[in-house]
Amino acid sequence: MSTADTEQAYDPRHVHSHHHPEGEAHGTFKGYVTGFILSVILTAIPFWLVMGDVLPSKQATVFIIMGFAVVQILVHMIYFLHMNTSSEGGWNMLAMIFTLVLVVITLAGSLWVMFNMNENMMPVSAHEMRNAP
Repeated sequence: MSTADTEQAYDPRHVHSHHHPEGEAHGTFKGYVTGFILSVILTAIPFWLVMGDVLPSKQATVFIIMGFAVVQILVHMIYFLHMNTSSEGGWNMLAMIFTLVLVVITLAGSLWVMFNMNENMMPVSAHEMRNAP
C-alpha cells in the first residue's frame, strides 16, 4: 500500500459513521414519513374501535386489534428497521424468525398460565365453602 493510499484510507472526509455494504437500502425521508403515517393510522383505528365501542363483540375487537398490531410490527420492521430477506445475507430474517418464535411461545405460555389461574382460583360458592375441610 502506498503512502497516498494510506492517507486516503484515513482521510476524515471519507470516513462514514455507518458501515453499509454497497447497494444496501438506506432509509429515505419519504420512507420514514410513509412509515410514520402508517403507524399513526394503525394506532388510531384500534383506538377508535375501543373508545367508540364500534363492534358489539369484545372478542372481535380484540382480534382486530391484534391484527392491527401485527401489521404495525411489520411496518416498523420494514420502514424503520429496514429489514428484508436480502439484508446481511439473510441473517436478519433468521434473527426475526427466532424472535417471532420466542414471542409466540411467551405469549401462548402467558395466556395459558393466566387462563389456568382464572379457572383454578375462582371464588367458590358459600355451599362449597361450608363443605371444605
